[in-house]
Amino acid sequence: MRLTRQTNYAIRILMYCAANSERLSRIPEIASAYSVSELFLFKILQPLVENGLVETVRGRNGGVRLGRPADKINLFDVVRVTEESFAMAECFESDAAECPLVDSCALNAALREALGAFFAVLERHTIADLVKARSNVRSLLGIDLLEPRALAG
Repeated sequence: MRLTRQTNYAIRILMYCAANSERLSRIPEIASAYSVSELFLFKILQPLVENGLVETVRGRNGGVRLGRPADKINLFDVVRVTEESFAMAECFESDAAECPLVDSCALNAALREALGAFFAVLERHTIADLVKARSNVRSLLGIDLLEPRALAG
């Protein structure tokens, strides 16, 4: 299984916001930190906002911030809203009637068990864990070089 680029950058957006928790983060700053287009990040932002993982603040001094504390956002929360399908094999699809073993296949059961284990591991790790794992994350993302701005209420 391979996570999409959208999921990868959704996690990166959340990590950036967690590392920059004392101020609002702006998409241009995040895009610059990760060398990716702003338009791409704006697309990724939509499901994060819709699912309460990120909040947006409009206006001249607006930006984005985490929708809840970083230690309350686990990786499964992100994967669940950014991935379209978890079909690991053709038999995971709803129209997989071509295989005569589809209802009693050991492969299907094994893959479902593996997927469940994958989700369980993602549920154990939070955005806060990822940020705390690197003491220099703020420096690596260029956050320490930004001008101080207040976090809008």
